[in-house]
Amino acid sequence: MHNTASLMKQMAVLELDPNGTVLVHSSFKSIGEVQGGADAVLDALGQYMSEGLLVLPTHTWAYINAENPRYSVLDSPSCVGILPELFRSRPKVVRSWHPTHSVAALGADADDFTAGDERWDTPCARGSAWGKLLDRKAEIVLLGVDLRRNTFIHGIEEWLDIPGRLTDDHEALYTVTPDGATILVPSRRHCGLSWSQHFWKVEGVLEAEGALRRGRFGDASVMVCRTVETTEILSRMLIENPHLFSDNEPLHGEAKPEPLPKTPRLNPGGH
Repeated sequence: MHNTASLMKQMAVLELDPNGTVLVHSSFKSIGEVQGGADAVLDALGQYMSEGLLVLPTHTWAYINAENPRYSVLDSPSCVGILPELFRSRPKVVRSWHPTHSVAALGADADDFTAGDERWDTPCARGSAWGKLLDRKAEIVLLGVDLRRNTFIHGIEEWLDIPGRLTDDHEALYTVTPDGATILVPSRRHCGLSWSQHFWKVEGVLEAEGALRRGRFGDASVMVCRTVETTEILSRMLIENPHLFSDNEPLHGEAKPEPLPKTPRLNPGGH
C-alpha cells in the first residue's frame, strides 16, 4: 500500500522541482491503494511542493454553458475528477475565475497566478493561468493519463491561432465571485472535432526531443511535460502543419492508445 511518504519519494525520483511550478492532470484510480485515500495523495503533492506552486485543473466546461451559465468560484464542482474536486476546497487553495477552464493553486503566489482569468474570452488565453505556466517554465504531470488530457496543448493551438478550434460567437457566461458578486464573462468555446483525442500522436516526438520523461506515482504511469520545450516543438510542428491534430493517425507507426477511461464527474447541480 502506498502512503504520503512513499508518494513524495516517487516525486523526487521524477525530478520535479519542489521550488518550481507543477500542474497535475490525474486519474486517482490509477494510483492504486493509498493509506488515507485521495486526501493522502493531495497531502503528498502539497507537501512536496510546499516551497513552490501546485496547480490542478478545476474545469467546469462539461456543464457551464448558455443554458447553465453561472460558474461559482466557491461552489461549482470540477468536472475532471476527484483530486481536483477535493483540492479546490482545501485551506489556502485559490481558484481562478474563468467560467469553463479554471485552475486551483496552492503556494505563496497562488493569488497572483490565478488572478485575472475572467478577463479573457477564450479557454486558454496567453495571458491566463495556462499561459503563465509557460512564463514560469512549469512542468505538467500526467498522472495515470496521457496527452489527451493535456489542456496546455489547447493553449498552444490557441496562441498560434490554429483555425477551427474556437467558436466565432460568444456565450454569455457569468462568474459568481467568492464575495457573491456576479461578473459577465463573454466566452468563446472549443468547437469542431475532439482535437484533444489526437494529441497522443506527438508523444514519441516530445520524448525523443527531451520535452517528455516518464516515471511512476503509486501504481500509475506518469509522463512529465516541460512547458517550454513542449511549446517550442509543437509550435514548430503546427506552423508547418496546422492540420496536425485533425486526424487520429499515428505519425511514425506508433500504436494507437487505448480508449480513455471515463473521468468520474460529480453531479454539477443537477445539470
